[in-house]
Amino acid sequence: MFQNVVSKNKEYPDSAVIDGILATICAKYTQSNSVGFSKGGQMVGVGAGQQSRVDCVKLAGSKLRIWFLRQHPKVRGLTFKKGIKRVERLNARLQYIDENEMTGPERKAWLQYFDQPPKTLTEQEKKDFLKDLAGVTLASDAFFPFRDNIDVAAKFGVKYIAQPGGSTRDADVTSAADEYGMVMVHHGIRVFHH
Repeated sequence: MFQNVVSKNKEYPDSAVIDGILATICAKYTQSNSVGFSKGGQMVGVGAGQQSRVDCVKLAGSKLRIWFLRQHPKVRGLTFKKGIKRVERLNARLQYIDENEMTGPERKAWLQYFDQPPKTLTEQEKKDFLKDLAGVTLASDAFFPFRDNIDVAAKFGVKYIAQPGGSTRDADVTSAADEYGMVMVHHGIRVFHH
C-alpha cells in the first residue's frame, strides 16, 4: 500500500507507515473532506466535513497543536485543588493552553479549580515548545488538490504524507512536499465518504 513514494525523499519508516494506515482508516470513517494527523500510533488531530481540504488541514492542525501543548511542562505541572475531577482537570488544561482567549467570566470560573492562579503559558513559550513538533504523518481521504495543504501541514511538523494521488496537480503538490523535505506516498486508495 505504501510502496509508491513520489517525493525525492524516499525514507518512509515503518512507524510512519503505521501512522499513515491509521490516519487513512480514520479519514475513511469521517465525513469528507477529511484529513488526519497521527504520531506514535495515535490520532492526534482530525479535520473533517469542510468544503475545502485546506480548511480540514487547518482544523486538524489546531487539534494537533493542542495535543502537543498538553505535554508542555507548565500544562502538565498545573496543581489543582483537592477534589477536582479528572474531566475538569482536562478541560482546565485545555483552557490554560489558550488562556489569553478567555472571557472575564470564563476566567473567573476557571480560577476556581486552583488554590493559586497558575503562571501564564506565554505565546513565546508555546512557540518555542511547538518548534519540537516533528515527525507527524498526514493522511487524506482523497488527493490534495493544491500545494496550500502542504504549506499548512509544514507548520505542524508534518514529515510524512499518505494520500491516494490522482490530481491533475499532483506534480505541484509533490514539488511542495519536496521543498519541505517531506516524504509523500500515493497509495491509490480513495476513501472519500459523504
